[in-house]
Amino acid sequence: MKKPIIIAVDDDAQVLSAIRGDLRSRYRNDYRIMASDSANEALEAIKELKNKGEEIALLLSDQRMPEMLGVDFLEKAMATYPQAKRVLLTAYSDIDAAIKAINDVQLDYYLLKPWNPPEEKLFPVIDDVLQDWLGNYSPPFTGLRIVGYQFSPNTHNIKDFLAGNMFPYQFLNVENEAAAKELVGNNDLNSKDLPTVFFEDGKILKNPSLTEVAQKLGLNVKAQEDLYDVIIIGAGPAGLAAAVYGGSEGLKTLLIDRKGPGGQAGTSSRIENYLGFPKGLSGSDLARRAITQATRFGIEFLSPVEVTHITTQDSYKHMELSDGSSLKSRAVVIATGVDYRKLANKGMNRLTGAGVYYGAATTEAHTCKDGNVYMVGGGNSAGQGAMYLSKFAKKVHIVIRRDSLDSTMSSYLIDQIDNTENIEIITHSEIAEAIGEQHLEQLVLRNNLTGEEVTRDARAIFIFIGARPYTEWTGQVFLKDERGFLLTGRDVLDNDAGALQWRRPQPPYLLETSVPGVFAAGDVRSGAMNRVASAVGEGAISISLVHKYLNEN
Repeated sequence: MKKPIIIAVDDDAQVLSAIRGDLRSRYRNDYRIMASDSANEALEAIKELKNKGEEIALLLSDQRMPEMLGVDFLEKAMATYPQAKRVLLTAYSDIDAAIKAINDVQLDYYLLKPWNPPEEKLFPVIDDVLQDWLGNYSPPFTGLRIVGYQFSPNTHNIKDFLAGNMFPYQFLNVENEAAAKELVGNNDLNSKDLPTVFFEDGKILKNPSLTEVAQKLGLNVKAQEDLYDVIIIGAGPAGLAAAVYGGSEGLKTLLIDRKGPGGQAGTSSRIENYLGFPKGLSGSDLARRAITQATRFGIEFLSPVEVTHITTQDSYKHMELSDGSSLKSRAVVIATGVDYRKLANKGMNRLTGAGVYYGAATTEAHTCKDGNVYMVGGGNSAGQGAMYLSKFAKKVHIVIRRDSLDSTMSSYLIDQIDNTENIEIITHSEIAEAIGEQHLEQLVLRNNLTGEEVTRDARAIFIFIGARPYTEWTGQVFLKDERGFLLTGRDVLDNDAGALQWRRPQPPYLLETSVPGVFAAGDVRSGAMNRVASAVGEGAISISLVHKYLNEN
């Protein structure tokens, strides 16, 4: 934990040196001692300390300074740190001003100069003031802070990105939290500046892009090499497994993801059927373990970086990135997984990120506290999300088009849902409309048997309505099935276009796409099992096939 701070201000260098020396001799084990000979510089430093999330215990100032009087300095500092104790250093002739300041700036004490010996005239006073401060002190949060509106799409995106990349943060709602309003006022922020991200070093980013946040956090957004043995696109379970095996087997490996490690599985609150974890584990925990393991083997990881196009030239794979740069590799593994399908019903697009969310969006769990939450979809992801959100929401409603969950959800999850009092299953129904001005307030439910519509209050909707592969960026060169999933292995040659397109004498490897040297693993592949364990297995197998391809080429 960071030490609280004592700040001393005096324009007289000799007096400042004396007070700083005495304070350090007595309090340096428990406090950081800072000193300044300029009141204006001290005020700037105080503002920056506030942005860093530091705590000031005591402000000690001389009364007669050329830039401003000590009482004026303390009054201005009090606006930023109202809980800090305030002590004035004054000459005998300024006692009247010091006494007046007791009322004007709620002065805690005044000390006459000189204060020798400090053991009698300084330390007892400071000890008493600091003890009083400690009695009401609660250590502040000292990590990343986001100040913004609760129902803001960009706020949601930043929260999701930080959570996905495993950066702890604190969200401060500017609409109802005093700490947020204080930071907004201290930094002269307006609504266009929000969300604003406050970093531990005191720097701030106003309404930033994810790339700006990533760069400030030190994440890699630029590749270090010109050529790689294998580039893995997508950091879900399949991509992470491929990265682990690629790195451990000595391949120069680059892993790229447009968001962060974990993919859809990374948003799961609890995976209970993954081998070796009898108590289950969260998707974020699995992603954290995997990315740590992969980077230990020397792989590079770029995030948030998106591949927009891929071509082959002279057996090398060329990838264009969203920032305009390009990469080259001898082999590629596509593990971009799937996205949840969008609901195009009235109001849904407008309120996306402001009460309407796709996937688990566990970062919004506290938003749901004591409210009614709706999960749309009957798969395992919806069930896991419902169980997690039931700990926060007043009630969780699972909306499905069928008459039960039996054919779409694992039985262990159905049993858990049946035994959770605040989860309700609404069958034969769908969302007809989302209603709200700045954020979701109500939704319209339509019964698909009777056509009857009802309007209900809703804090949030989480949508899990089937998956579409993230493959549009691959263009027309890659063969896909009728739903857009990548064809691999024997399925390439069984396709009429594939039989004409494939030019190599040997057939495609098991996970090889219609483009030689480009492999697909996990949910993005046609015929995939759609389970975390199978995705991990395919990611590992893809690297074995990459080795074979590289040895032959």
